[in-house]
Amino acid sequence: MSPDQHFAAAAAIDGAASRSLPARPSVAVVGATGAVGVELIACLEDRGFPLSRLRLLASPRSAGRTVIFRDETLAVEALGEGSFAGVDLALFSAGSGISRHYAPIAAAAGAIVVDNSSAFRMDADVPLVVPEVNQGAAAGHRGIIANPNCVAIIAAVPLWPLHRLSPVQRVVAATYQAASGAGAAAMEELRASTAAYLEGRHYANTVLAHPYAFNLFSHDTAVDAATGSNGEEAKVMQELRKILGEPELRIGITCVRVPVLRAHSIAMTVEFERPVALDAVRAALAAAPGVRLVDDVARNHFPMPREASGQGDVLVGRIRHDASDPSGRSVMLFVAGDQLLKGAALNAVQIAERLLP
Repeated sequence: MSPDQHFAAAAAIDGAASRSLPARPSVAVVGATGAVGVELIACLEDRGFPLSRLRLLASPRSAGRTVIFRDETLAVEALGEGSFAGVDLALFSAGSGISRHYAPIAAAAGAIVVDNSSAFRMDADVPLVVPEVNQGAAAGHRGIIANPNCVAIIAAVPLWPLHRLSPVQRVVAATYQAASGAGAAAMEELRASTAAYLEGRHYANTVLAHPYAFNLFSHDTAVDAATGSNGEEAKVMQELRKILGEPELRIGITCVRVPVLRAHSIAMTVEFERPVALDAVRAALAAAPGVRLVDDVARNHFPMPREASGQGDVLVGRIRHDASDPSGRSVMLFVAGDQLLKGAALNAVQIAERLLP
């Protein structure tokens, strides 16, 4: 965009505060052929989102591919600056660079943008929304709403009811992150490298930095020498504070990639302001939207990525007091959620649903 176009886009966004969607909006999916884009289209169909028209946008190399949506064959179009004429809602999942360029253009054309990338998440003027936690924040948008990092979403859904039970003072967590978080190519690398490993063949990894089959490794974003945190860990800490409305919340997290296709898991220790009873913790989680308790001690059945995959709830279990804290203020739990659904596409569609009249 030229400087004049940037100015026009900014002016349009400034005037867009509190804009809502029509009853049957025209919708565009940007990045329609990617892993999250495919799930966005499926979510729109499965949830019966009341759209009047769906446009599928992607890179020129994907243009012409077809997708079946509600028994209609739709052709994928090449994304361009004129793609958003008449679009009311633009769901972006094509990477930060694409979002930074095209999201302001879409907003200037009159669309409300829900963006899955990290481009706008920490912008003070852009709401960062998990509907079960802070759906009211979406009403203050200026044309763009950010969809949080997948780990931040999956952690925030159970943290919010616990924070309401007793203010959370500190969270210490370790993640077990699936291939889907690195895109469709990483999922294919996991499949192919696992097959090669089992057959005794050499496999040269090209998508991720380390061999993936039967292995796990630290999330391979750059490590900040000053803090020791990598980029993924920094995102999760910053975004959780913004989502929960607690800018001083103490959070420590270690993010690890594991050989799972599409569901992220998190081990969390949550320290509260005051001692909490486990029955009260379970009751708060059981009543929370988007949470499903999987906490069967007798059968040793707790959240698993296999059971989290393909559905929209965040599974929560292994609920127990932290034995290292005799005060009774710290609780340990294990959660799992589908990275492509609640961690990305489903959360974006839920945001859009909150904007309908």
